[in-house]
Amino acid sequence: MKLYFVAGEASGDARGAELMRSLREHEPALQFFGRGGAQMHALAGNEFHDWSDRAGVIGIIDVLKSYTWFKKQFDATLQEIGRIKPDAVILIDYPGFNLRLASALKKRTNPPRIFYYISPQVWAWNRRRIPKMARVVDLMMCIFPFEKPLYEQSGLKTVFVGHPMLDSLALKKIAEPRDSLLVGLFPGSRKREVRKIFPLMLGAADLMRGEKPELRFEAAAASDAMKWRMHRIAEQFPNLRCEIGVKSSHELMQRAAAGMVASGTATMEATFFRLPFVVVYRTAWLTFYLGRKLVRVPWLGMPNILAGREIVREFLQEEAEPAPIAAKVLHLLDDENERARLVANLDKVVAMLGEPGASERAADAVLNALRTE
Repeated sequence: MKLYFVAGEASGDARGAELMRSLREHEPALQFFGRGGAQMHALAGNEFHDWSDRAGVIGIIDVLKSYTWFKKQFDATLQEIGRIKPDAVILIDYPGFNLRLASALKKRTNPPRIFYYISPQVWAWNRRRIPKMARVVDLMMCIFPFEKPLYEQSGLKTVFVGHPMLDSLALKKIAEPRDSLLVGLFPGSRKREVRKIFPLMLGAADLMRGEKPELRFEAAAASDAMKWRMHRIAEQFPNLRCEIGVKSSHELMQRAAAGMVASGTATMEATFFRLPFVVVYRTAWLTFYLGRKLVRVPWLGMPNILAGREIVREFLQEEAEPAPIAAKVLHLLDDENERARLVANLDKVVAMLGEPGASERAADAVLNALRTE
């Protein structure tokens, strides 16, 4: 059997690779094609496109700037699927591209079956899209328990597989105790995010150092190239020493006593590792304004969305200023009861995510669907 995957960002590439491995354990002869990142490419071979560095943009402005490139990739993807004729197309998150792709494929004569893994968060920005998705998606595999009834109400076959983070992060646990004087900075993995958010975190760290000179600061970079960019930004704060590690975020989340985390996947990773943290996010004003018009939930951080209230303090856009961020993180460092309350709430969020084995359950769902005409 042939399966065509589409993932657009680093997190989707990791989840796609996990699913590929689980599928191969059951069906070693499966052939994989599609688009994703380095991890999926390593498993699928040369006919798989590693496009995640270019595809993983964020925000309306960046997407518009790359419109011609995305249009070319969209057309090429449709042509490849037509040539390969896969038994199914597996879409992984990345809704801006993937939902349009699903719709285009379903308009064809004899379209492939379409399975969606890591369901798009339409419940946050437009629940009216769900009935439309039910017409173009044959199977939805969701990772949050509350998503299943939302999709099933529209007649979309849905399986709750659990959160893949429970497996991938469990392998990265360390026994090292937390350093009471260490603060971790996690500004994201994209260039635009880092350029907007890392100076805010460094500014807050500089103010904190003024209050408590004994504090130390470490930041996590997603790549060597990003580390270089972050060093250039850190040069604007000559009185602050901040070590920058590459691909060190999971280890740092377990060593630090508190952290500042950019909104995104890292907020759930910090939640899993029980790091007392605040959410920091700033983007282009137009992107944020349009996003706020679309988003139907009152919080940006997934831990808060799952908890149904703000358990982790969010500093967004104009509220994301060094002084209030520094004050809140200092409070987390100094108030043992506040830290304990936050960690207890983080544990409750993790408990909502189900049991380990998400990629295995997703693989079972895919194979069962393929065997059912």
